[in-house]
Amino acid sequence: MTIKHTLVGEGPTKVITVHGWFGGEDGWGLLPDLVDTEAYSVAFFDLRGYGSRADVESSYTLDEVADDVFALADDLGWQRFALVGHSMGGAMALRAFSRDPGRVTALVGISPVPASGVPLDADSHALFDGAAQDHANRYAIIDFTTGNRQPRSWIQSMVAYSAKHSRPEAVAGYLKAWTGADFVADLPAVSVPVHAVVGEHDPALGEETMRATWLEQLPGCELTVIPNAGHYAMFETPVSLVAAIESTLSSSDA
Repeated sequence: MTIKHTLVGEGPTKVITVHGWFGGEDGWGLLPDLVDTEAYSVAFFDLRGYGSRADVESSYTLDEVADDVFALADDLGWQRFALVGHSMGGAMALRAFSRDPGRVTALVGISPVPASGVPLDADSHALFDGAAQDHANRYAIIDFTTGNRQPRSWIQSMVAYSAKHSRPEAVAGYLKAWTGADFVADLPAVSVPVHAVVGEHDPALGEETMRATWLEQLPGCELTVIPNAGHYAMFETPVSLVAAIESTLSSSDA
């Protein structure tokens, strides 16, 4: 199966991105516009059930996403590549890394879900589970994870994008996949640059969570906390995010 994608840049360092729960191929804010096109070739694609791949049959599992990552790399003729994953895409990138670490040159997680998943209490589960159908729940989640500090109009635009670019069953299916992730034991020894990048105002997948998960589970993992950002640094502080990503990719074995 050919994976539809958008490729930005013609540089020697190859990168595949994996979007988050409310994201998509074209839902990365200003990040694509800031790619150094002479240094990097960055592929953006929709997960199954999202955007241009909304009608692609799916079981909504982390392993299926890993399959698609490798299929996209093969389509592009890339034997080795770096992975950048946002939120649930962080766990998906880790799953691909655990499956075939020899093909991965670097890992960057942006407010990333860890390999141990994100256990939810009863109230949080009700909020997140309801987001598949209820756009008000999506609004509340985006507002909360950006520190209740961003303008209503922007949050509404994020909700509208998410609603338009995802099937409810995909949102529900991937929720089970990333909250219930449990493959720490499958993580390989780390021999490539790994970087967790979080916003200072992200109460869910911020510095404290990263220190207890990514930094513990992936020895040598670097941590950057971006000021004035929450869960969506690609929209909130895109220049700082790109600088953090490039600091990792520039040190990788491209």
